[in-house]
Amino acid sequence: MEKTTISSRELAELLSGGIQNLLLHKDEVNDLNVFPIPDGDTGSNMLMTIQGGENIRPYENEGIGDYARRTADSMLFSARGNSGVILSQIADGIAEGLEGVECASVEDTARAFKCGVAHAYSAVAEPVEGTILTVVREAAEYAASLKCADIREYLDAFIVQARESLRHTPELLDVLKKSGVVDSGGAGLIYIIEGALSVLKGETIEGTGDFTGHMAPAAPGATLNFDLFDEDSELVYGYCTELLLRLQRKKTDIDNFDLPAFREFLQSIGDSVVCLKTGSVVKLHVHTKEPYRVLQYGQQFGEYLTVKIENMSLQHNNLPADSRLAHPEEHKQFAIVAVASGEGIKENFREMGTDRIVQGGQTMNPSADDFIDAFRRVNADTIFVLPNNSNVILAAQQAAKLYDMADVRVIPTHSIGDGYAVLSMLDLDSGNADEIEQDMIRSMEGVVTGSVTRCIRDTEMDGFHLREGQYLGIVGKDIVSADNDRRDTACMLTARMDFTDHQICILIRGKDSTEEEAEEIASMLRKEHRDCEIYVLNGGQEIYSYYIILE
Repeated sequence: MEKTTISSRELAELLSGGIQNLLLHKDEVNDLNVFPIPDGDTGSNMLMTIQGGENIRPYENEGIGDYARRTADSMLFSARGNSGVILSQIADGIAEGLEGVECASVEDTARAFKCGVAHAYSAVAEPVEGTILTVVREAAEYAASLKCADIREYLDAFIVQARESLRHTPELLDVLKKSGVVDSGGAGLIYIIEGALSVLKGETIEGTGDFTGHMAPAAPGATLNFDLFDEDSELVYGYCTELLLRLQRKKTDIDNFDLPAFREFLQSIGDSVVCLKTGSVVKLHVHTKEPYRVLQYGQQFGEYLTVKIENMSLQHNNLPADSRLAHPEEHKQFAIVAVASGEGIKENFREMGTDRIVQGGQTMNPSADDFIDAFRRVNADTIFVLPNNSNVILAAQQAAKLYDMADVRVIPTHSIGDGYAVLSMLDLDSGNADEIEQDMIRSMEGVVTGSVTRCIRDTEMDGFHLREGQYLGIVGKDIVSADNDRRDTACMLTARMDFTDHQICILIRGKDSTEEEAEEIASMLRKEHRDCEIYVLNGGQEIYSYYIILE
């Protein structure tokens, strides 16, 4: 029987099928890592991004366009990693293409994917072919060209071309060819579409999967000790109130909705306010002793999709002293938000002027929502963001676009070394955001960052016959040393780094390195580079045994 349209309820089922199939193949996608180092997080990032839309269920008689918009809005906030951000932008474009549609025909679906492709390409400053962008574009173009009448035929054609495009990605991107892999983001997209098509055909997706191991850590409220707020306790900190409000046409003019007035009301009854609008969904956050007033006020304009109200006095008493933050910091003109992991690195960043640390980095990419929470907490007119990882920049940029309560500027720091350089030269005294931003960008010029980490698979790359478990020395995107001994790898790495015109070398040791070994390396560097100041820091970072930064 021909399947000519898809309803919102069916789209929800297709989304669940895509999520389950990606979960089953997540590790395969993660393993399609270009570099043989602990990184493979593409599958995990795409999974956590698309899971952001999983709990958005269609209303009775809701059109597919409205439902697609709600799921896409949720994915924009949950997006993490470059692959996750691009996936969320595909969903955002699909929602735009389905605007006003009740049930989607093949023609509607083809138009929606065309919009999805356009959004994905626009999300990247310099689109690179041979990636998920190529796969989704070529698949959408081919499927649309066939003028199918059946949705299943359209998705079948989409997958056929997507697989062909994926097979050719190494021909378009030399780094994939050298590594002997195809693009991981494209592979993840195919698994999602395959899962959706299986549901549409009535097929069973093998395995049930375990989602719990791949979700973000549970919120503090999940393990609260209720005895910390008893019959005689006083409500000191109020309630952390987080809501998603779906604006309703019968209650308000959605296009001309007065967001500043809503934000002003929230500020009148509490603090730590976030009030953002994407499409017809408003994301709210406020600390208040009267959450019922938020619910009453918001219901004038729509209905709530999610409601979370937590007693902050209970949260405050349950958290370690250094984790407590019931209210945002005092308002300031400028603030710095930086991504980092490792207690030593985080402490150094704070001492150098960072106002808020977002936990993350390699294998732990923060979501757009993680950044938005940090922006809210620093409470500044202008916020400078240091992602410090190439795979985090897009999520930071997406968060900056979603957050309208401050001037957020993402500084393209691709490494911890870039972040250190920016902070070491930090000067906010001019009071001019444009000048400060340009100074930050200039401070990264000439910075070289090397790192030592473990090889996770046997492969050949950059002229090295690499074996699993070996230590690798990396500068930028190039492997320059490899050895079974960690210290020797670090020494060979430094021998291949150009110290010319650099006055400072920072050696940051990780969790698996010893103080004695780090000092031996530093001593060797002091002998070989007498004009360079050598500093040793205990970063405490995972994954990387050493960072070596030349400024």
